[in-house]
Amino acid sequence: MTITRAAATVFGVGLLSATWLPCAKADEFNRKTEITFSGPVEIPGVHLTGWGVLPAGTYVFKVMDSQSDRHIVQIFSKDEKTVYATILAIPNYRLKPTDKTVITFRERPAGEPEALRAWFYPGRNWGEEFVYPKSKAVALAKVSNIAVLATATEVKVEVEKPEEAEVVEQLKQAPIIAVKPTGEEVEVAQVIQTAPEPVVEVADLTPVALPETASPLSLIALLGMLAIGGALALRMLESRVV
Repeated sequence: MTITRAAATVFGVGLLSATWLPCAKADEFNRKTEITFSGPVEIPGVHLTGWGVLPAGTYVFKVMDSQSDRHIVQIFSKDEKTVYATILAIPNYRLKPTDKTVITFRERPAGEPEALRAWFYPGRNWGEEFVYPKSKAVALAKVSNIAVLATATEVKVEVEKPEEAEVVEQLKQAPIIAVKPTGEEVEVAQVIQTAPEPVVEVADLTPVALPETASPLSLIALLGMLAIGGALALRMLESRVV
């Protein structure tokens, strides 16, 4: 059994049968998305007891709370009657949005479920980069050789009701770091792009015609005077020669 998989798996090119549900404006706000996984998927955040790994099936993702620097995402059962997890996420910007939902995964040892990494909603140039508990983030970073977002302090990850207000509040307040494969802690901005690329304004180099500030008559008169002066000078020169 090998520890590494193909590069495509590392970055979770996998779109494990992700489907976007066209919804009303209210759903545009919480980005409700129905996603079907063809295999088991390990999830971050605070989850329902015994549900750290979701079995193959269909689930509903929603953004519960959206702040400038962090979001709270919840995973529901298909009928939306059960909340399986409440997850802390950081906006991660990409260069080009797509017209489909994209789910990315982190590499795991062969035979183990892939670990959820990020969720990109259709038409947006940023997605939700999920934050793992620190101990799990360290393990994932070592396997994938890529830094993983983590809560700086450990949080209780298995609860009977992950949708409770105290769970949400705990995630809102949790400090976030990134953990390198070496175990070194670094700032989040060193790992993901947390803000859009600044817009650089390029100066317009198109030649601009200067306004005419005077009539050409003055120039014509000057040229005329110079011509007359030249003629007189020639006459005087001819008279001296004779």
